[in-house]
Amino acid sequence: MSDKGDIHELAGGWITERKGTPVPGFLKLTYVGFCLFGLVYLYRYAGGEVDHATRGPLVRQLNAVMEQPGAPWFALLGTLLVAYMALLMWYALVRKEED
Repeated sequence: MSDKGDIHELAGGWITERKGTPVPGFLKLTYVGFCLFGLVYLYRYAGGEVDHATRGPLVRQLNAVMEQPGAPWFALLGTLLVAYMALLMWYALVRKEED
């Protein structure tokens, strides 16, 4: 049996991790995938989901009444997501683990 000090419990014991166990690569890449999804979602639905069968007309009416954010705001959000994704890639794949 291993020593209790080697196991770290999170979320009230629902998640446990053993000291020294590396995080699988596919799990690290899921964070990057979520960031890519955020970029695609930002690009595709910047003006809302206007083609939806039931919500589309309401979204178009709302877009006609409200002022849309300008391109600099979307550029800033996209840049922040790309920077976060690059930092995450560096942290997950390049950085060496410390004891």
